[in-house]
Amino acid sequence: MTVRWWPRSIRWQMLAGLLLLEALSTGLFGALLVRQQTLRTTRRAQQMLEYECSALAEQSAEALEQQKPSWVDLAVRTIVDSPVIESAKISNPFGDILFAHGQIEGGELTSAERAQIFRVKGERPTVFTTAQGGWEAVRAIFTGNQLRGYAWVTYDRSFIRQQLDSLLRDTSIFGIIWIAASAVLVLLMARSIAQPLAVLHRGATDVMNSRGESSGFPLPVAVHNEIGDLIETFNRMVASLSEQRAGLNDTLSLLDSMLANAPIGLAFFDRHGRFVRVNQVFASFTGTPLSRHLGRTLPELLPQPIAGELEGAVQRVFAREEPVRNLELSGEGGRSDAEGRMARPWTWLISAYPVRTMPNQVRWAGVIVLDASDRKRSEDALRRTEKLAVTGRLAASIAHEINNPLEAITNLLFLLRNYGPLDEGAMKYVKMAEHEVRRVSEITQQALRFYRQSTLPGRATLGELLESVLSLYQGRANVLGIRVERRYDPEVDVFCFAGEIRQVIANLVGNSIDATIGGGRLLVRAHRSRNWKNCLQRGIRFAVADTGIGMAPLVRERIFEPFFTTKSATGTGLGLWVSHEIIAKHHGLVHVRTRAAAPGQSSGTVFQFFIPDDPELAKADPALAQSRTVEEELLPEQEAEA
Repeated sequence: MTVRWWPRSIRWQMLAGLLLLEALSTGLFGALLVRQQTLRTTRRAQQMLEYECSALAEQSAEALEQQKPSWVDLAVRTIVDSPVIESAKISNPFGDILFAHGQIEGGELTSAERAQIFRVKGERPTVFTTAQGGWEAVRAIFTGNQLRGYAWVTYDRSFIRQQLDSLLRDTSIFGIIWIAASAVLVLLMARSIAQPLAVLHRGATDVMNSRGESSGFPLPVAVHNEIGDLIETFNRMVASLSEQRAGLNDTLSLLDSMLANAPIGLAFFDRHGRFVRVNQVFASFTGTPLSRHLGRTLPELLPQPIAGELEGAVQRVFAREEPVRNLELSGEGGRSDAEGRMARPWTWLISAYPVRTMPNQVRWAGVIVLDASDRKRSEDALRRTEKLAVTGRLAASIAHEINNPLEAITNLLFLLRNYGPLDEGAMKYVKMAEHEVRRVSEITQQALRFYRQSTLPGRATLGELLESVLSLYQGRANVLGIRVERRYDPEVDVFCFAGEIRQVIANLVGNSIDATIGGGRLLVRAHRSRNWKNCLQRGIRFAVADTGIGMAPLVRERIFEPFFTTKSATGTGLGLWVSHEIIAKHHGLVHVRTRAAAPGQSSGTVFQFFIPDDPELAKADPALAQSRTVEEELLPEQEAEA
């Protein structure tokens, strides 16, 4: 753990720096002052010691010369009374102490003092340092030319120490006062600097935390110096940033809205092929929730080889830094959609392009995915529909051309029957031939009715509507061993577009025959009824029921969607969609009840539709058509009982 030894704020940094500088300068000044004072005091003390020693020697010499020893003792006492003299003494030439006053230990000279006797020359005092570290001066005493002894004077070092202590005390007091005054001044100056800087720091923090538009802006300018100029510049910078941020936020909101609501799939990848952004449409294409795309790669979300081809397009964008356009990918199966409906074959048109954040650097690759499945199915269905239309026109032309020889054959059979007497066997064959010719004629007439549908509604009997359809499918039903049951009154009529209702019945009967295994039943029923949502409305209820394989729930949900078919080779996916549109055009309703084949259970499908018997149908607004409903399962046997 790192310990911070220096303060962080400018105020305390200035204060700590000043205190350190003042302490160092005061200590250095005190050291220099003490040194100078010590040298000066030492020099003065030595001069004073020499003077006192010389005075004592002269007074002692004069007293000895006048034979007055008491004056010597008085001179010694007088010198000791000085505050700077610690002791004084007089010794004979041999080192024996004769007179002494002050702090003297023992009654004779020390070895160091005896050693100084041989260094004394003439009348000049000799100053030396004692064993205790003190200063002592010695001078010879002469009366005439005779050596009478030595004068010894010891300096009091405590006086020097007192002076130095007083000097240090005064210096310390001055330093403390000086440091305190400087600290107060620095605090005042630092406050005038730190407060604007704190305001600037708070503003910078707000900008960093995206609060540049708060009520605290612009920042107040309380000082008129460089910091005040800096705050004003910062305010202008924040205002400019706010304008840029507002424009950037608008742009980002616009781009996010476009990305989220675009009717095409959009995805962005990094150089490692990982998702960095997708929209909901692309997520619906992959069948994976939007939040689970980020950071994942294409092989983790899409099956092969689709993922490999799309990943290759992304890598080509990074490698060549050029867009890849109109890449078509197709697949089948996969996950169900968001509503639980069965997935169907799909076709994607893909374009990939580089996304540059810098002029010479491609950071991401954008992918645009257009679901062309409906267009593809529309093109296929259009081709199949065109084939059916051509086939229908050809069938109508053939039926029209067949009528001419049929009419000739009918006339020839009539002439043959009346030409002459025929035996009973020949007449039987002639009648059989006439019956088959009439049947062929009816089939051609029904084919022409399908091709030449009326554009105006009118009255049509159930016999005309149903028999014209059942006669077309009777041969196919016989071949498959399907028993066709009719339950309707052929004389009952209804106001409708006869050709269109005939087309609805034909679609339902054809689908039932396709779904029914050989030996099954096909029930066609029609009767007067009422609208099951509006009991006051009268009309005709049609029902086509079979004992076929039935439909799975996912298939039943989509049977009325255009181009949806389970007959991959022969179906167009338009029959039931057109039938639903025709029923809606007649302001009718349709119910579908089915049960898929399962072991130990019966299966089948019932289509019921109701059309009102409304003479005003030609004047009605087609936009008022009601929507279809899908109800619970009901088997053909139950429908027959109902």
